[in-house]
Amino acid sequence: MKYLTLRSGFSSLLFWSVISAAFIGPGTVTTCGLAGATYGTSLLWTLVFSTFSTILLQEAAARITIGSGKNLGEILSARHGSRGRTINWLLALGVITGCAAYEAGNILGAVAGIQLLVDVPAWVLTGLVGLLAFLLLSIRSTTTLSRILGVVVFLMGIAFVWVGVQGAPALPLLVRDALVPSFPAGSALIITGLVGTTIVPYNLFLASGIGQGQTIREMRQGIVLAVLIGGIISISILLGGTFVEGAFSFAKAAEVLSARLGPSGGSLYAIGLFGAGFTSVITAPLAASITARTLLKSTPSHSDWVWRGVLLVGLVFGLLQIKPIPIIIAAQAANGLLLPFVTWQIIRAVNDTQLLPVAHQNSRLQNSFLYLIFGVTVLLGLNSLFTALKNFT
Repeated sequence: MKYLTLRSGFSSLLFWSVISAAFIGPGTVTTCGLAGATYGTSLLWTLVFSTFSTILLQEAAARITIGSGKNLGEILSARHGSRGRTINWLLALGVITGCAAYEAGNILGAVAGIQLLVDVPAWVLTGLVGLLAFLLLSIRSTTTLSRILGVVVFLMGIAFVWVGVQGAPALPLLVRDALVPSFPAGSALIITGLVGTTIVPYNLFLASGIGQGQTIREMRQGIVLAVLIGGIISISILLGGTFVEGAFSFAKAAEVLSARLGPSGGSLYAIGLFGAGFTSVITAPLAASITARTLLKSTPSHSDWVWRGVLLVGLVFGLLQIKPIPIIIAAQAANGLLLPFVTWQIIRAVNDTQLLPVAHQNSRLQNSFLYLIFGVTVLLGLNSLFTALKNFT
């Protein structure tokens, strides 16, 4: 029997920290901060649900790969026969387009964090962030890159958690808001955003792509700890947002925290924002590359061009200081359809007696939770699609 030592457990945590690095980006900082500034702690339950759902979906996706030796792309191709290649191309297009669309926001978020600390022209910082991201992504070892991101996530977590603790309410109120759902007037869009920014579609392909070679126990320990840390960071960002009154912005949040907690409050927020942006600058192209490799069976050299393309698109729009709104709208629609589809495919695969041995299949309790998550993703998908169509028109 293989036992996990403290050293191997920490190594596994660093390896799987790429998942929390992927879903904590500037969008998460904005959405969680806005939720705290607008509704206080009343939407904490949304982050608790999202974190729990992310753990279950990531674990199932990785367990399928470990148990079957096949990634999600290969499973989709086998399940849909002659249509499998077309479906895989559509899925890959949706994921890669989404990664490219949001990469500009990731770069601008990282730059915004640095500019809260130093007065350097945005175009210079954008170029430096892009160059550093290119150098790190050129590392072909996913394990090495994951561990580097794990360290950045750790530093980001310290910054945001320290700020969040200062804004935490009394424990009974915190527990109530974390466990009891509430729906304040006008909060539907924020709730959708909180769930959507945590349960990210491309993370499921990321988990499937990097899960090979680990044991079930190692994988579960790494995913649970990494996603829990990501959830705690998201909750801390929301708690820090409760200090802010009125319209939310990065600069205003840093200013308010500096006034309330001293200069260290604003500085830690800036460091956390940079960490959130920079880790997502890395993980978005990485996820696009892994998705291309798993869905399209692309060669390493071809998948390298995928991450380079995603990074280049983000860098160009970042240098121009604009966000590619039409592409983001299209990505919203694509991801709105993608998440429930992939969730359903995971549910089918993890219960397939011909694909997985009994030990790797779902229990009834696991299925109950996954069906609940699937229902929520359908509602989120429809909301995302309608929002995209409304913005487009």
